[in-house]
Order: sequence, then C-alpha cells, then structure tokens
Amino acid sequence: MIDREAVRNNANYLRQVRPIDPEEIAEYIEGGPHPAVVRETLREEAFDLRLREREDGTFVPVPDEPVEPPGWEPEAFPEAYSLAVEDLLVGEFGTDWHRGESGDRLRAAIRRLKTDYLYGNDVEYDRIAALGYAIYHLPGYYAAIGYVLDDLVENRLLDRRLRVLDVGAGVGGPALGLHDYLPDDAVVDYHAIEPSANADVLDSLLAATDRNFRTSVYRETVETFLGLEGADSPTTGRSADERLGGPIDLVLLGNVLSELAEPARVVAGLRPLLADDGSLLALAPADLHTATALREVERTVADEGSELTVYSPTLRLWPGQTPADRGWSFDVAPDLAVPAFQARLDEAAERGPGDDPGEFTNVDVQFAYSVLRRDGRRRVDVQATADRCAPMARSEEHVTDRVNLLVVKLSHDLSEGRNGGYKIGDGSQQIEHYAVCTRETELNRYLREADYGSILFVENGLMLWNDDEEAYNVVVDAETVVDLVAP
Repeated sequence: MIDREAVRNNANYLRQVRPIDPEEIAEYIEGGPHPAVVRETLREEAFDLRLREREDGTFVPVPDEPVEPPGWEPEAFPEAYSLAVEDLLVGEFGTDWHRGESGDRLRAAIRRLKTDYLYGNDVEYDRIAALGYAIYHLPGYYAAIGYVLDDLVENRLLDRRLRVLDVGAGVGGPALGLHDYLPDDAVVDYHAIEPSANADVLDSLLAATDRNFRTSVYRETVETFLGLEGADSPTTGRSADERLGGPIDLVLLGNVLSELAEPARVVAGLRPLLADDGSLLALAPADLHTATALREVERTVADEGSELTVYSPTLRLWPGQTPADRGWSFDVAPDLAVPAFQARLDEAAERGPGDDPGEFTNVDVQFAYSVLRRDGRRRVDVQATADRCAPMARSEEHVTDRVNLLVVKLSHDLSEGRNGGYKIGDGSQQIEHYAVCTRETELNRYLREADYGSILFVENGLMLWNDDEEAYNVVVDAETVVDLVAP
C-alpha cells in the first residue's frame, strides 16, 4: 500500500512552489510507487487537499475566492448532454427510437408522468419512465438550478470547493446545471441518492462531467441512507457521515419533496449533515401542487426550531412572524431552444384533427424554490418596523386605507388584462396578497421592473379585499410610490 501521508505531505509542500506532478512525488516516497498509483491517490485526496487536476495530469490549488456570478442564462440545453441522451435512446431502441412502438411507449410514459405530477399521484420509474423523464424534464431542471444558485453567489456564499448531496437526483438535471454553472477551477465531491431506474440514466450522463467533478451514486432511498427510524438499514453498515466523508456544503432536493412520504422529516434528517455555513436548496415545478408542497415543507422545518432558516426567496421581514397563506410562488426564466431529442419525439407523434404540436416539448423554465441555511444568513438583511409600515398579518384592519408595506415580490406579472398583478409577501401574511398596478408612473415602475425575490417598499398603496379571489389587493396607482430596497 502507498504511504498516503507521504503523498499528502509532499503535495502540501509542492503546492507552494509549482504544479504537483505525480511522477515527481513518486521519487520522494519510500518504495518508489508507480506514478499512476500516486496520481490516483492524489485524485482521492484532492478534495481534502483543496487541489484540482489539470488536463496535463498535474494538480494545482483551488483558488480561495468564492464563485463569481457567471451570468447564467442558457439559451439551449448543451449539445454534449443532448448527444448523451440520444446515445442512451439509440442504445435502448435503435436509431428510430422516436418512431413505432418505442416512440409510443416513451410518449405514453411522458403523458403518465405529467398526469401524476398534476394530480399529486405517486410516481414510479421503470426504465422507460426514466428515459421519458430525461427527454421531457432534463433541460428545464438543468437551466433552473443556475438561477437559484445566483441567490447564493450574489452574497459570495458558494465556495469553489463543494461537497454536494443530491437527494432524489433523478436523471441529473440539477447535477449537470451545477457542473456547468461552476467555474473551471472548481472541485466538487458530488454524492447522489437515487433509488429508482433513473440512476442508470444519471450514471450515463454524469460520465460527461469533467475530472474534478467526482461522483458517487447511492441506489437506495434517502430514508435508508439517513438511517431514519422505520427505514431499511444501510447496506454498507456505515453512517451517512462516514459515507459522505465530511460536512455537506450544498444539499440539493430537485423535484423530490412531493414524492416523499414525510418530506419535512427527511429535511430535518438532512440538517445535521450540513456544514455550519451550508445551504439546502429545494426545487420544484411551478404547478400548484408541487410548488405549494415545497412551501409547506419550508414553513414546517423553519418554524419548528430545526436550526434551518429561510435564506430566499420568501424572506420573513417581520421578526417572530410566520406566513400561513397558500404559498404558491414561482420564478420564470427565459425559455430554452427545443432540444433535438424532444423535437424528434414530438414530430413522430400521430395527431388527429385539431391536435396541436408541442405536447412532448418542454422548454419552459418555471420553478418554485427554497434556500435554507444553518447560519441564519438571509439573501437580504432587512427587516420591517412598525413605525414605517404595516404587517400583512393585520391587513384586515386597513381595508380601504392607504398603507405602507415592505414586501418581497413573489411572482412575475400574473394578469391577463391591462392592470399588472404581482404576488407579494412579507412573511407575516395569513391570506394571499397581490399588488395590482392600475396606473404606472415613474415613481411606481419598480413594481413591474423588479426581479422575482426583490424587496420593495410600497408607499401609499390602497388596501382592498377581493371577494372573487378571497385575497387582499394592494392597489398601486398614481398616488403610490414603489422603491426598490434590494434587487
């Protein structure tokens, strides 16, 4: 066996001098191990040593600076990943995978998945369903994860060295998005939990990541992995901490909370695995069922003393207050171009009179998300005060009055008419609130222009009750001023 401590000591010395060459280190270690053995040892130790491997086979230190904003706004699902998906489909069904019986089976699987998500049914993945999921959902999740990571990067909270746990990793959309979001000089120790047939697709797509994105896939349930009471025992007999190798910097939960029997219990079980400055990032489709289910979990774990607090986007602006409205809130980003594999499957579908094309293309990037942290950090460190504004929890007292509010913008324009409508919240709301602009002026234009998750100060808004929607409308008109507190 190679002397690992000697490899580490030599690497720590050389890192201050020049790139670390396995052949050079081999000369300094007793017994003269083969350079290939030294290289593999360095790969295994690289994360702890904060080293990354270059294409020439040498190792250099990972920069200490956190990740900078990459300007994430993908226009298309990357071609390399598209080809990897098509390779899987061709390998499974042949070059005409999108036609005949195989095409029909894939389209039926996609229809079934869409129905199950819409109505909150239990979702089961066999090989066909996993491939259908990859065709239909992979591009959107690839894009969405980067927009959520922006919330952390803007406050310099994403390190270039990351240990990641991806719970319910599916076919790898968030993993591939994370990989491409990070700079080339980052190092990732990526662990995925995926018990279904999706794991086979995930393994194939992870092969397209680079050498500094080291991956491990656990084909078991998250309950088993965490050793939760009532779950099967881990097959390895080792604890989650031991298998992961250290605290987790980033836990990902992509489109999985709605599929767990006890999602809040799982999130509470994941909390001890987080580093003190770690983040838990949950992502869900924008539809009513999954988006509100995500928010329910967020509120449960943040309100039960689990040491997790809301970082973004649904900030609690009033100390000691918690929301109880329906919580349907989601972000919208630019659409992607239609991937070739989606176009092929859609074009080969048989359609009757009046059937529109596009049933099997999915390039909308619309998603609900929640970022929780252990250290109490929030995306924007601002709080409301009673001397300047009113809490939404007391909106009933202010109906027909002009009020000042400090709010988070929690939607894009939801209106179908000429008056813009936007969901807003302040963390105290018990019932849905919407800001409705009946007359835009230079002084209130930020209601429309501000991004999702921005903090706004609404001065002199007219509070009304909407019987039809059973919600409060804050009318923004020529007498209202809307200031951008934080973008």
